[in-house]
Amino acid sequence: MSDATRAEVCVVACAEVWRDAGEILVSPIGMVPTVGARLARATFAPELLLGDGGAMLAAGVWPVGEQPESYEGWLPYRSVFDLVWNGRRHVMMMPSQIDRHGNANISYIGADFARPDVQLLGVRGAPGNTVNHPTSYWLPRHSTRALVPRVDMVAGVGNDSAAAAGPGAERFHDLRRLVTNLGVFDWNGPEGTMRIVSLHPGVGRDEVAEATGFELGADDEVAESRLPSDQELRLIREEIDPKGARDREVRA
Repeated sequence: MSDATRAEVCVVACAEVWRDAGEILVSPIGMVPTVGARLARATFAPELLLGDGGAMLAAGVWPVGEQPESYEGWLPYRSVFDLVWNGRRHVMMMPSQIDRHGNANISYIGADFARPDVQLLGVRGAPGNTVNHPTSYWLPRHSTRALVPRVDMVAGVGNDSAAAAGPGAERFHDLRRLVTNLGVFDWNGPEGTMRIVSLHPGVGRDEVAEATGFELGADDEVAESRLPSDQELRLIREEIDPKGARDREVRA
């Protein structure tokens, strides 16, 4: 029986986002997605391109918080946009709010744009990401504060917003997955709404419903998120995140 922690289940769920992705640039935001991306490249997705936080593409697997030992390429900032516009990138962002259609907010909280209750990052690259290449999301704390009926500001474009904007926004719009500390979700429900893909071991539907600010779709039988294999646990614990930073982002 696996002794995997909830954080390690989340790492594997994030890694699965990039299964069979081919040679694309991976841009994970957050500790768990970062560990997940390196795990995916070290196991079932060796063609993934991983940045080092600067302008280099790193080779092999290296511990979080440390510099890679070797590099396989150079990617200056201007070249990132070529990958974005060609759809050769899959980003995993961390929204402050996300709604049932996949609209994501990383900009501000509050009803008044001029005087927000909380100022966040701004829209950053979220609009361009979501209308040009695959986009997934990671939430370390699944709650009604984060999963809301409607976001206060649309930074990342959801399915309904893309449809309203027309072909220019819809053509390459591709929301893949939301991974949280409770489960895995997608937007393949009716009219592009969120539904449950799997729940992490020990999590029930009632717990998820209570922590979500809108109704979630689901099949009659909901799968359980898979546990890490022995090989994956060794890689996570010994090579990728030996200091256990993942468990500070998702506590047991």
